[in-house]
Amino acid sequence: MARQDTPRARSEVLLELERLDVGSKVALVGHPIHVMLVHFPVAFVVATLGVDVFYWWSGDPFWLRAGLWAAGMAFWSGVAASIVGTGELLLVRGIRLHEASWSHAIAAMTLVAIAGASWGLRLTDPASVLPHGLVLSVLASVMVGFAGWHGGKLVFDHGIGILVSPKN
Repeated sequence: MARQDTPRARSEVLLELERLDVGSKVALVGHPIHVMLVHFPVAFVVATLGVDVFYWWSGDPFWLRAGLWAAGMAFWSGVAASIVGTGELLLVRGIRLHEASWSHAIAAMTLVAIAGASWGLRLTDPASVLPHGLVLSVLASVMVGFAGWHGGKLVFDHGIGILVSPKN
């Protein structure tokens, strides 16, 4: 049997979220763009690690080329997600109030820097993918976990970005 005060509780939650102004201001048809973009760098970082492991295992030069593309896409999609995420951080006061926002931002910027270093290494010296590229891939994957943890805290613990801000 459902509680009778459920609609009222939802209304109170929505009112509190609107009061705190933690909704997304950078959205497309009501969907936060940062949330849509962040999946791409995560996928490409993990793909780069997988490709490096396959190269280590097989020695096939195909994996060098695949790693170059995966690392490049990890970097450039990370730059795009970071630009939108920075916009959200600067435009929405309620987001800036949470410590997890700053931890997430710093981890994400570090991740983009590592992905850029990984891509640059592959562009300039493909022979050094083992061991240096592999180390960067592992480090980037660890940073994905850290940034994702804090991003999840923002969404699930603080309700950030789940509504489009009514104050646009």
